[in-house]
Amino acid sequence: MITITVNGTEYKAEPGTCLGTFAAEKAGIPMVCGGRGKCGKCKGRVSGEVSAVTEHELGILSADEAKTGIRLLCRTYALGNCTVEVESPVNGQIRSDGELPYHEHAPAFVSYGAAIDLGTTTVAARLYYRDGTVVAERSLMNPQRSFGGDVVTRMGSALSGNSAALADSVRGAICTLLSDMASDAGIQTDMIDGAVITGNTVMLHLLTETDVRPLTHAPFEAERLFGETVAASDAGLSVLSPDTPVYLPPCVGAFVGADTVSSIAASGLTDKDGVFLLTDIGTNGETVLKHGSGLLACSTAAGPAFEGAGISMGMGGAAGAIDRVNVLADGSLDYHVIGETEAAGICGSGLVDALSAMLATGLMDQTGLLEDDPVQIAPHVVITQKDVRAAQLAKSAIHAGIRTLMRTAGLECRDVDTLYIAGGFGSYIDIVNAGKIGLVPDELIPRVCVLGNAALTGASLLLLSLPERKRFETVSKRISLVSLASNPLFADEYMERMMF
Repeated sequence: MITITVNGTEYKAEPGTCLGTFAAEKAGIPMVCGGRGKCGKCKGRVSGEVSAVTEHELGILSADEAKTGIRLLCRTYALGNCTVEVESPVNGQIRSDGELPYHEHAPAFVSYGAAIDLGTTTVAARLYYRDGTVVAERSLMNPQRSFGGDVVTRMGSALSGNSAALADSVRGAICTLLSDMASDAGIQTDMIDGAVITGNTVMLHLLTETDVRPLTHAPFEAERLFGETVAASDAGLSVLSPDTPVYLPPCVGAFVGADTVSSIAASGLTDKDGVFLLTDIGTNGETVLKHGSGLLACSTAAGPAFEGAGISMGMGGAAGAIDRVNVLADGSLDYHVIGETEAAGICGSGLVDALSAMLATGLMDQTGLLEDDPVQIAPHVVITQKDVRAAQLAKSAIHAGIRTLMRTAGLECRDVDTLYIAGGFGSYIDIVNAGKIGLVPDELIPRVCVLGNAALTGASLLLLSLPERKRFETVSKRISLVSLASNPLFADEYMERMMF
């Protein structure tokens, strides 16, 4: 056995241990690409007996990093006693607010109930008293990011033998939230006698250790569409009484999940006359179109660029992240940093602003080409050409998904009454700048309504109203999926929306 010291704490390990996997387990560092050496997010300062620096690492590390002992941890192996220093992840700004639509109060619990949104990047929760009063709210980053930054990478990890570890990590996170909320409310966790956990189809599969293999290849059919109640013991929520009912809302398909159904419930769009769009601008860009009595939905693999991953200096909305960029009168760029501290990176809302500012000042042209690569936003924060391309692919996918649904229904932007934007990221972006870079159709900007964390709000509705729960089980079966994989409309729109 050898000793690996991570951020001052000593651990015993076997020689040949991958330092990336080890630091992910012990310090929670993100492994956005699943340890494939592509994202560069698992950097750390290493000393001691370790494997030699590889050419692959030198292609990702800067010259200064390589000189000062910084290594790409997923490509570094412990040969003997060694020390690793990494930045511990900080919980960022996670949106959890949202107003419940009108509903019949008939809760699925007696004393206290918990609503949980199991997101790919974040986990948010809310605790209710039986009269519907919110008594506590908590949120944290999804620890599964140590296995990969997106659902595709995590499914690959599950199929490689990490299914139980993925489930355990997120179950532990949910239990932490439940315990913390109970403490905030001054109660014991066994007084929480009902819960709802919403999430996309993959997240619910990983939570319940359901086989994800059918989700990884055509025809992409889910093993399980949920819409079911399980015991807390079966869901792995050890802090609750074993027989506490935990409701998992229905999914629509492989990549339109319970979080989308919950967001529809939160928006109230099924109760309105007119044409309505709802989109969740996240790692998976789900969009829903309500036209007459019909509901169409699609999902685009936007990737995690706007959530900080896949961007050279990207990070979550935590202290040190640039979250706002503006153009001053003299044409220079100004910025704001969360926590009023030195800038360490840039989060999604800052990236949207920066792209818009770079476009306005001519630092970037409409094709996304940078005049100078990289562009300096702050003294130690830059945006590279590669970053622009990652954001370009993500924004094109989301925009094209919206347009494809409208074209499928024979509609134009002028026909849309409201575009609801759901999700934490959508709550923090400057929506005008989002229109300028083509993240959403510019014509719809005046009709945007921001919902906040609509998935959590919808989960709360399904916790507080059993009639609404029953109603949306029926609504979920009315949603028609529009496949984008080989859709010529989507292909055309995707290429056209690539321009800024």
